[in-house]
Amino acid sequence: MIDANTAKALDDFMARLETVHTSSGWPRLPYDPDWPSPCYQHTANGGVAVGWRPVRNAEGTDMFLRLAEALELELHPDIVEFFSRYWSDPLPAQLPDGRHICLLQAWNAEDMERLRSNLIGHALSKQKQKRPLTLFFGTLEPDSDLFLSLDNQNGSIWLERPGKAPQEKLADTMAEFLHSLTPLQIADQH
Repeated sequence: MIDANTAKALDDFMARLETVHTSSGWPRLPYDPDWPSPCYQHTANGGVAVGWRPVRNAEGTDMFLRLAEALELELHPDIVEFFSRYWSDPLPAQLPDGRHICLLQAWNAEDMERLRSNLIGHALSKQKQKRPLTLFFGTLEPDSDLFLSLDNQNGSIWLERPGKAPQEKLADTMAEFLHSLTPLQIADQH
């Protein structure tokens, strides 16, 4: 089941991000033919800087179905929608209190598989600690060990540290959280 509120909130966030890049243009990064993505605005020789932008994932993915089967549990639909709706590099944003965060995304299908492996490792760690399952989807920036997570039982959004219980509730839902963010300009990569 897909939460339409999360889908709309993510679409709204992307529309606000587009407004941020209207005057400056989309960021550029070195083209990597071995790491393809629909996010590239065009192809080029390896290493040549090309523009990129988040792109709706029209094909969908079965990664979360396979992840749920591997973990033998149902995953909250908000986390599925968050990672499945767009292809993108990580996205910078600002919390209402001014702290900066980075929203993780998947660049391509291979990146989605890396995400799956990392989420399995995170879930097994939570299980070993006998803590309720949370699923990470972002980081507090810069250089913080705090990360953003979604409580798999109720969909609330938290800041937590590796190996610890969630410590700061940020929102009751993913949609509420996404609506509270201010997208920041994505820097070029060299």
